[in-house]
Amino acid sequence: MKYLIVIVAFVAFANASPIEYGHYGPVVHAAPVLHHAPALVHAPVHKVIAAEPVSYPKYSFNYGIKDPHTGDIKSQAEERDGDVVKGQYSLVEPDGSVRTVDYTADDHNGFNAVVHKSGPAKVVAPVAHYAPAPVLGHYPLHP
Repeated sequence: MKYLIVIVAFVAFANASPIEYGHYGPVVHAAPVLHHAPALVHAPVHKVIAAEPVSYPKYSFNYGIKDPHTGDIKSQAEERDGDVVKGQYSLVEPDGSVRTVDYTADDHNGFNAVVHKSGPAKVVAPVAHYAPAPVLGHYPLHP
């Protein structure tokens, strides 16, 4: 702590303003603003953290949605055992056909997908509403 006080006193002494004698007597300049001496900081302590054991990846899930109000029909099932993933999903397209995708993924072959499309699940007639163009008035093409 003695060294810290000596450093602060030295910094304060070094930054002191001299007194000048001008035409009307002594002129004292304002001393610059001094900041405290930097605090002594200890080096960070590095803690050795043991790596967490990696668990074996294994899961299985499936879900499905069938909303008759909106026509949203889809499902998915997937399972993983280690680095091998297998799954399938399907959905009803807007035209009524069903798209089914079977996929696999592993470290050796990468991701592979096979897409199947079947005929329409139901016949959906397009709905189109056309209103006649409004008649604004009759204007001859040539006067």
